[in-house]
Amino acid sequence: MLTRETPLVIAIAGGSGSGKTTVANVILQRVGSHRIAYLPHDAYYRDLSDLGPIQRAQVNFDHPDSLETDLLVQHIRKLKNWEPIELPIYDFTTHSRTNRTVRIEPQRVIIVEGILIFVEPDLRELFDVKIFVDTDPDIRFIRRLQRDLAERGRTTENVIKQYLSTVRPMHLEFVEPSKRYADVIIPEGGLNTVAMDMVTARIEAMLRGETIP
Repeated sequence: MLTRETPLVIAIAGGSGSGKTTVANVILQRVGSHRIAYLPHDAYYRDLSDLGPIQRAQVNFDHPDSLETDLLVQHIRKLKNWEPIELPIYDFTTHSRTNRTVRIEPQRVIIVEGILIFVEPDLRELFDVKIFVDTDPDIRFIRRLQRDLAERGRTTENVIKQYLSTVRPMHLEFVEPSKRYADVIIPEGGLNTVAMDMVTARIEAMLRGETIP
């Protein structure tokens, strides 16, 4: 009886606005999106629909407790066992999880991306390759500001307030210290072509079953 190889799990962490998604997209393009199951940690924010709008806005979304990481762990284990999952869809404009999901089929490569994924021991033990995207704080803030204004219905004042009250403190408490768990640190993320060449070449070699020194 033929048995399938265990999928390769690649984790991409880094601060908010560091360029994690760009790194993931480069890997998707080069390795092939048809070979990859992509799981953003952002999709696993806890459903706050039972709270009022003011209470939702007061939640610290940059703390590990704001995410349903146990569900992400379950989903990674299912994909590694070649079972499909239903990826949650989160609405950042209302701070609530929708009743819709996206079916993710198991693939030879699983990419998990998020700011806090190296903080959780149960997640770390599932990762084969851990990448940390290291980008200067001012660049990260500008990117976050542009994203939240364009995609998440926020105001400039709201973004700045959130950055100073939770994003920056939580980055210093959780995200930055988690960098020590990385196998690879990529300055400037997907814009670092030399680093991306090395990472994608390594992934391709691992998929071919070659021994990596």
